[in-house]
Amino acid sequence: MATAHITSDFNDIAKTVIMPGDPLRAKYIADNFLTNVKQVNSVRNMLAYTGYYKDTLVTIFPSGMGLASIGIYAYELYKFYDVDTIIRVGSCGSYKEDLNLFDIVLVDESWSDSNFAKIYCGLDTNVSIGNSETNEKIKEVANTINKKIHIGNIYCSECFYSLVDKESTLIQDKNCLGVEMESYALFHIANSLNKKASTVLTVSNSFVTGCETTAKEREQGFNDMILLVLESII
Repeated sequence: MATAHITSDFNDIAKTVIMPGDPLRAKYIADNFLTNVKQVNSVRNMLAYTGYYKDTLVTIFPSGMGLASIGIYAYELYKFYDVDTIIRVGSCGSYKEDLNLFDIVLVDESWSDSNFAKIYCGLDTNVSIGNSETNEKIKEVANTINKKIHIGNIYCSECFYSLVDKESTLIQDKNCLGVEMESYALFHIANSLNKKASTVLTVSNSFVTGCETTAKEREQGFNDMILLVLESII
């Protein structure tokens, strides 16, 4: 089994995939949280790993940045490797005063001005929705381990740098907690293929206070989010 972007054997990919954006974060998760780890992909330096968290087999597979990139990897994993669930673990910028650096966000709905869904499957909509079953499990685990999480909508942008000053009206109208660049595509692909997807984010910067994390902190400083997600899959 191989695709244009993944050279893993079919049996090397677990049914549940944890998907950070950064390949180095994927390596960090594999090195620090998994046992019996095997590297299963290196195409384009998208380093992916399969191993055990406690007694559960899991694959850590990076998405790269943006809707187009996660769209490629999520589709190929679902369609050609029969993955059942992908949980994105990423970062976001906060729009809210009470959402501080390193706070954790569980996404209900992802709102976007993107045409991704229209181009992908002909669906003309601004919203995509995470899997309720997977989200409920993450909420349950958060309560069990007494980890505070924020639950709500996120704005998914196609463009990290923009010369347009006007913000999307969706941000205010849908009370988006923050912004990231991948969940809208992930949710659409999962729903179109009758698969499961969730997105859990750690706040990496605040548009309210101007505070932000370093590159090293974004690579290695999101342990609470990682543990929460890993515990939710066992």
